[in-house]
Amino acid sequence: MRLTTKGRYAVTAMLDLALHAQHGPVSLADISERQGISLSYLEQLFAKLRRGNLVTSVRGPGGGYQLSREMGGIQVAQVIDAVNESVDATRCQGLGDCHSGDTCLTHHLWCDLSQQIHEFLSGISLADLVMRREVQEVALRQDMRRAKGHAPQLDKIEASAVE
Repeated sequence: MRLTTKGRYAVTAMLDLALHAQHGPVSLADISERQGISLSYLEQLFAKLRRGNLVTSVRGPGGGYQLSREMGGIQVAQVIDAVNESVDATRCQGLGDCHSGDTCLTHHLWCDLSQQIHEFLSGISLADLVMRREVQEVALRQDMRRAKGHAPQLDKIEASAVE
């Protein structure tokens, strides 16, 4: 099963945005610092999230991004779909050419698994994640670390374009 960095980082960034939404628009620089995701990569992801109507941008001093609707109305699967990511358990990306150009014996099994995973992620909202105790604990630790000036090391993920 593949969920690439693009999908994982999009969900992480959206969860960070949801966790800090009560303070107004959140800058990508703040998300980058807290989550250790390259700012240029976040800019590419948020362009897609904005086109997917999951976030809106606020310009000017104190600007940044905010959720386009209540966090209970944004499902994890919607975030993954907005960045053109798929949760695919097949080796053929669902094309059915997995066995020398033909469908393999287990193709439909892996397609069914992919569908089940998507349905599972469709049943989890950002609000569900925000309410989880372990998510709140990690967010508190990140905020405390940032307040003390101990930002995490940024991952060296740079991308020229997010598909």
